[in-house]
Amino acid sequence: MTTMKAAVFKAPGRIELVDKPLPQVGPNDALVRITTTTICGTDVHILKGEYPVATGLTIGHEPVGVIEQLGSNVQGYVEGQRVIAGAICPSFTSYGCQDGVPSQDGGHVGHGYKPMGGWRFGNTIDGTQADYVLVPDAIANLAPVPDGLTDEQVLMCPDIMSTGFAGAEAANIRIGDIVAVFAQGPIGLCATAGAKLRGASLIIAVDGVDERLRISRNMGADVTLNFREVDVVSEILRITGGRGVDAAVEALGLQSTFESALRVLKPGGTLSSLGVYSSDLTIPLGAFHAGLGDNKIVTSLCPGGKERMRRLMNVVASGRADFGALVTHTYKLDDIVAAYDLFANQRDGVLKIAIKP
Repeated sequence: MTTMKAAVFKAPGRIELVDKPLPQVGPNDALVRITTTTICGTDVHILKGEYPVATGLTIGHEPVGVIEQLGSNVQGYVEGQRVIAGAICPSFTSYGCQDGVPSQDGGHVGHGYKPMGGWRFGNTIDGTQADYVLVPDAIANLAPVPDGLTDEQVLMCPDIMSTGFAGAEAANIRIGDIVAVFAQGPIGLCATAGAKLRGASLIIAVDGVDERLRISRNMGADVTLNFREVDVVSEILRITGGRGVDAAVEALGLQSTFESALRVLKPGGTLSSLGVYSSDLTIPLGAFHAGLGDNKIVTSLCPGGKERMRRLMNVVASGRADFGALVTHTYKLDDIVAAYDLFANQRDGVLKIAIKP
């Protein structure tokens, strides 16, 4: 076999399935045959032209698969082994990586930092919505899938779980905290689960879709608020006796959700921002307490690497939350254009789509 099917970016509004040459394996790489991947909200930003990538690039960054071929330098793995790799696949050799921000990996040149530089799949190199994907720096980024876990159970680990949990971790949630999570899409649902695992005593989930709010209760939410039916800011302040929440997680990327998260935050609290924003943000002066409220606004990009993936799969195996339940639809790779249409337009209660070659 010398070619494979791959979903590539053609132009804003156009992602097409084409034939591409099979990747050539370098000494530090691994060729992984994809068994399951998925579509992310960031892929929709790419589809719409809101996030620029090169024409002809294979899209996607959430791989579950089987090692087809190992580079000559790759040790500790065997061909035929089931693996995942993080959506963010840093080299772990740059200054940025060794400074504790591997998601901002700038490579081996200059100062070694680049915003979002660790995000390579479907951004700067060919991604995972294909028959095969080439995993760079494979020793650092491949994580074996434990026996007994299905593709669907671990499909959230490369991005959605890692991002949502990062939102809870960056929010510095402590045992007994009150937390609000704005938006209960896949990332927000994982942030809700992360807040529970971090020890929050009261988790308030906000969304405009009742079915997502129902799922959020299964992920750990204690109170659910539909913003179409209630003034969310007033209700959260009422619930907290006017004190505000200890931490707020914004998981959508809109001015309205960012502002609401800031307005319900107690003085000294943390706003953890996970949204991918496509326009400038405005910070309201009153909610910002004129810059004197001891608040923190923290952003995060999905942590990657094999140790992060190992920990996330441990959480899946523990059964503390059913992340496989977030997979609501399954499509063949041949039908990925239709899958994009469903996901981008949020029809039929879609959360995550399992894409299978």
